[in-house]
Formats: sequence, C-alpha cells, structure tokens
Amino acid sequence: MNRVTVVQVEADEHDLLQLIEGLDRYLEPLYPPEEIFAVDFESPLIRNTLFAVAYVDGVPAGCGAIRPLEEQEAELKRFYVDPAFRRSGVAALILEFLEQRARALGMKAIKLETGVRQPESISFYEKMGFSPIALFGDYVGCPTSLCFGKLL
Repeated sequence: MNRVTVVQVEADEHDLLQLIEGLDRYLEPLYPPEEIFAVDFESPLIRNTLFAVAYVDGVPAGCGAIRPLEEQEAELKRFYVDPAFRRSGVAALILEFLEQRARALGMKAIKLETGVRQPESISFYEKMGFSPIALFGDYVGCPTSLCFGKLL
C-alpha cells in the first residue's frame, strides 16, 4: 500500500503550482478561457485561501483549496488529482482534509463549481455527499457550470 499524506501548503508552494498547471492543461481543451475559473494568486484575498497538496510516497499527486465565502460557507477550489493517481483514493483524502479544515474554521457548508464536460468530477462529488445547488457567484450565467453543495 502506498503512503498518502495531505499537507497544508502556502499559495506559492512549487508542488501546488505544478499541480494547478496540470489542472489548467486538463481544462483548456474542455472549456473556453472565460469559463475556466482560476484562483487569482495576485489578489490580496489569496491569504484567506487554504491550500493542500497530497503526496503519494513523497510524489505530489493532487491538490485542492478552500476559501471562505459568506454565511459560514467555504468554496472548494482548484481540486485536481494527477491522472497517474486517479481512482486510488487520493481525491477522497484531499477532500476529507479540506472539509476538516473548513469545520475547524467554523464553516457550516462547502460549495463548489465543476463543469458539464467533467462527468468523473460530477460522479465523485455526488459520491462524496454533494448535491446540486443553484449557480452562485462568478458562475451565475455560465452555460457549462454546475454547482454542488454539502453541509458540514
């Protein structure tokens, strides 16, 4: 059995940035640029975003982030597992880590956006207890966005 660890990292951590580049490469052929909702690493609000990286035997395998919204809600952002590590439980461990952090920060719910062209993501989120919700924030009016939510 491979050893998986999930750790909180800073926004400028090399492994995190490499994984996010992988996510961007994955999304680029699926959606037009205006429908890819990246994190603005130049924004002063980035300090409120908590990032995590999962390592499998020391190799960066996946990442994710939560950022506070309003009303004790967090948004799941930049959630990605490298294809070499998919279907191994890494995604569930990252999500569990981020949900625990959200609870510790006093969050009562977590929301996310994914796209209609990512059936594997939709299936994963539903399996992890998320339910469809109305589009929110920047996603309102985006024809390829689907939003999900879960009470913590």
